[in-house]
Amino acid sequence: MRETIVNQRAALRNLLKTQDMLVMPGAYDCVLARLVERAGFPGVYMTGGGTSGGYGFPDYGLVTMTEMVQNASRIAGILKVPLIADADTGFGNELNVIRTVREFERVGVAGIHIEDQVFPKKCGHLAGKEVIALDDYIVKIRAAVEAKDDPDFLIIARTDCRSVLGFEEAVRRANAALDAGADMAFLEAPETLEEIMSVPKLVKGPCLLNVVRGGKSPDVDLKDVRQAGYKIAIVPTLLTFSVIGVCEQVLEELKRTDRHPRFPNDQTMAQFNTRRGFEEWDTLRKRYQRTEPGR
Repeated sequence: MRETIVNQRAALRNLLKTQDMLVMPGAYDCVLARLVERAGFPGVYMTGGGTSGGYGFPDYGLVTMTEMVQNASRIAGILKVPLIADADTGFGNELNVIRTVREFERVGVAGIHIEDQVFPKKCGHLAGKEVIALDDYIVKIRAAVEAKDDPDFLIIARTDCRSVLGFEEAVRRANAALDAGADMAFLEAPETLEEIMSVPKLVKGPCLLNVVRGGKSPDVDLKDVRQAGYKIAIVPTLLTFSVIGVCEQVLEELKRTDRHPRFPNDQTMAQFNTRRGFEEWDTLRKRYQRTEPGR
């Protein structure tokens, strides 16, 4: 297990060096994470908003660090590709950040992002966000960097101050976080296409873009994002929104017709079982199946 974790972190570092940009769709549970991996993406992003929804809460910082780590542990445990997880604000001050880093690292996550919102936070694409002072944010980033045991564990510094203090201050905070030792900068919710394209030029280090359709940022072609110089693009809401939409559709059909609707894409039970890992576990079952007489 330990060797697998280290290899995933080293693999992520290598991908960041050798590929121009990694696209990581978001997942909030193991089934969706498997789908992302099976689709051939180089890594998975554990969405905080999706995880909150899975617990029945809005993305208002209501889910605890322990609950987020438990979810990350389940997802990381079934993946062969790296997992990056949303760690919100680090769930408190710099001491909480230290424990947050240690816990996410312990369960096999390849990297986390920590933001500068006031705790408890809000979804990055909602109005009414508040951010902490820059000095307090930098202390948290330094604590996160020093807390990690594996040098390949990725610390991503996220700033949510674009809508609060403006774009220039967001760039300043991103650069300050990189100077404090963060491995990557995440300027959340740029509000124009020009801002999106200029971030990798203005921020003096690797950058991550959050691609949220219908959020504060305009829709953007990932080819353009790649050419702009981003190293990671996360797509956190794609599967969450799709699951909700399809579920509401088939539930309405069931209620209206009193007949079991056809599965989307004519999916068979065998295909469904494959997506849940049946093949791997059937192989193990057959390997250890007893063949003595009478069994």
